[in-house]
Amino acid sequence: MNDTDPSLPPAPPGRRERKKAATRQAIADAALRLFLERGYDAVGIREIADAADVSTTTLFKHFPVKEALVFDEDADQEARLLAAVRERPRGLSIPAALREHALRHRLAATSGDARFTDFFELVNSTPALRDYLQNMWLRHSTALARAIADECDLPADDPGCAALAHFALEAPRAAHGQDDARRALTRAFDLLEHGWSDQSGGRR
Repeated sequence: MNDTDPSLPPAPPGRRERKKAATRQAIADAALRLFLERGYDAVGIREIADAADVSTTTLFKHFPVKEALVFDEDADQEARLLAAVRERPRGLSIPAALREHALRHRLAATSGDARFTDFFELVNSTPALRDYLQNMWLRHSTALARAIADECDLPADDPGCAALAHFALEAPRAAHGQDDARRALTRAFDLLEHGWSDQSGGRR
């Protein structure tokens, strides 16, 4: 059997990988708990390491900067975002693929869940986290625009691809505070798919 055959399912993670993932999750969980309890600036790295029962050296192997502790799934989120475009089913448009991704992975952030509310309150009240989130958002937007351009055989700096990436990442905010978040998010992506087309009826 050829273990590198791409048609085969990926091998399950080994013991070493599982242990590393568990350690990373324990650190992130301890950090978020302490940040929510006492505030981001009031909690030190050593306290987080002690709470997770690891050394500070181990902590920094997983999280090179303090801000990254709050956004521990950053790399995974970007990978899923790009996969939504690159691995979409044949015949599914890019806006539709991004809509389905948002419905699966981003709607929770606008669902009214108290955990997400507390998380975003923490981020919005902490300048260092707001800046980190903005830089992360810009990086995701750039990577997504390039993936869209590649799929469409367009230049990497195509402005239309950049605009689609920007608005696709912003669309979930349209659902914030809405009674029917799924419907609001779908409507935002419908606009990306089909354009405005004088939806308001226009002024006569």
